[in-house]
Amino acid sequence: MKKVKKGDKVLIISGNNRGREGKVLKVLPDADKVIVEGVNMRKRHTRPTQKLPQGGILEIEAPIHISNVKVIAPKSNVATRIGVKVLKDGSKVRYGKHKDCNGEEIV
Repeated sequence: MKKVKKGDKVLIISGNNRGREGKVLKVLPDADKVIVEGVNMRKRHTRPTQKLPQGGILEIEAPIHISNVKVIAPKSNVATRIGVKVLKDGSKVRYGKHKDCNGEEIV
């Protein structure tokens, strides 16, 4: 089970964007990276195509290593590490490990 999923609200904990928050747009599990909305912006020079006839310079989000983000628990609004526990029925649930989360489940 992945600890960070698409749609999670995360806090950047290191690098140039430290302290910024954003929503995970994409998870790249093979590279252990995530793409976060509005964070780690890079300029991409593109030539004209049928999809983008004028071409030009686009600003896109670049991937960040997964170890540089912490998931923000939705109810307590605290950045936390994520644990996975197995329930009695065999299903897995993610939960916050921070003391202020009190084992809060993260959906």
